[in-house]
Amino acid sequence: MNEITLKKPVPKPLREVNVVITILARDITLFFKSPGMLIMSLGMPLIMMGMLGGSLSQNMAGGLGFDYNQYMLIGMLVNMLFMTTASGVSSLVEDHVTDFTQEMMISPISRYSIVIGKILGSSFGAIVGMLGTIIIGLFMGISLTIGQYLLIFLLAPLMCLSAGALAMIVIGLIKSNKMANMAVMLITMPQMFLSGAIIPINNSSGILYLLSRIMPMTYCLDLTRAVVYSGTSEYANVVLFNPLVSLFIIISLTIVFLVIGTFFFARSEKNR
Repeated sequence: MNEITLKKPVPKPLREVNVVITILARDITLFFKSPGMLIMSLGMPLIMMGMLGGSLSQNMAGGLGFDYNQYMLIGMLVNMLFMTTASGVSSLVEDHVTDFTQEMMISPISRYSIVIGKILGSSFGAIVGMLGTIIIGLFMGISLTIGQYLLIFLLAPLMCLSAGALAMIVIGLIKSNKMANMAVMLITMPQMFLSGAIIPINNSSGILYLLSRIMPMTYCLDLTRAVVYSGTSEYANVVLFNPLVSLFIIISLTIVFLVIGTFFFARSEKNR
């Protein structure tokens, strides 16, 4: 008499990890199949650093009390992480339209695993964009030490998670892929100018001061600069907040945005 062998169910933690890895691998594959993403990874820092940043450096950077080129390079590195991750996460709306997420939603997996997997997948493109920014910086004669680059890379996952969580708010509320891309651009592009990525905001006042203080990228940038400039004479001129304060705000906003965004995203899938 033949015995029927039943497969043991996959443990839930392992199942969740498999989901994250699957979505991550899919996004990495799609990245390499999209030459436009590679072009943007080099084109964006070339335009922002070479043209806008170069003009500011030549005409307005005198008397700042710090090396503006290095200040701008750090700003663009964080900006690439933030903008590329947020843009990549917005493709969840397209996955919604093509029923990719719908198929996952009917399976017994955590919605957070889907979101985390998407953020990690988008972070891969963001890291490539960051490397592109470093290359453009080298061509412009701007560089940091190996240790400073390593510190930025260590902070990169937190920056990407913060950006992805912010994008989830948009994705949970907007069902159109085109509108989602535009909305994500509207919440990330202003941060590049108002958070201190390229233009110092030490003396901002009024509405500009208020906007800069409610933007997540402001604290991501300030924490990164606090770590990079720690122990240098330029620290007081480039860092706005205590790094522990910035870290606390980043983590708090990330958790709030992630919970709210994932809730609306999951609800939108259930209502289909």
